This record gives sequence, C-alpha cells and structure tokens, in this order.
Amino acid sequence: MTPDALIAKAVEVRRKAHAPYSKYLVGAALLAKDGRVFVGCNVENASYGLTCCAERNAVFAAVAAGAKKFVAVAVVTANGGSPCGACRQVLREFGPKLLVIMATPKGKAVAATLDDLLPGSFGPEHLK
Repeated sequence: MTPDALIAKAVEVRRKAHAPYSKYLVGAALLAKDGRVFVGCNVENASYGLTCCAERNAVFAAVAAGAKKFVAVAVVTANGGSPCGACRQVLREFGPKLLVIMATPKGKAVAATLDDLLPGSFGPEHLK
C-alpha cells in the first residue's frame, strides 16, 4: 500500500471522530505486515482522562484481529500534528522502526520513524 493510500484511509476515518470538546479530529490508518489496514479515530469523553486517541484505537483494533507486526501508520490532523507521547509509547510496543506518516486532510505529509519521534525509548526488550 502506498503512503498516499494509507493517508486516504486515515482521512476517511477522521471524519468519524468524536471530538466535541477539542474539535481536534484525528484519523489513523495502521498498515500491518500482512497487508491489512486497521483504522481508528479519536473518541473524546466528558471525563477527559477517558479519551482515547486515534492511533491507540487503530492499534487495539489490529491486536483484536490478531495483527501485531506493523509497517507504517498514517496520522491525519488538521495541521499534520504528530502522535502524542502515550500513542508513541503504545506504537513503540510493536517496533521502534515503524514509519509514522503525519499528514493533513489535503495530503501534505512528513514522515519519521518511531525511533526519531521517541528517542531512547523503553520497550519490551528492557523487561528481559
């Protein structure tokens, strides 16, 4: 799958976000190593701490479907923002080399590896 196609899936799911408080809609499309794509959008809650980000919702959907090896994730926000720290850590669980594509709904994008976004990270290998 091309980066543009992954971005398009994130744009599509972003429209379904539930963000009545921040109005900051986020869509994520996670490409598994086996070619499947899992999407997620942010879901806010009146009890703000219970809000869940798009990236984590995509990861949780993938794991629920049996996928745990990922190639790339496209994250779409109004301004091309990067994943928050919590999402970076959740993504890190599945591999520091993951390609993270940060884009706007019109497709303007930048990419970095998770290692670039979360240097010196803590992962499963530290628990051995």
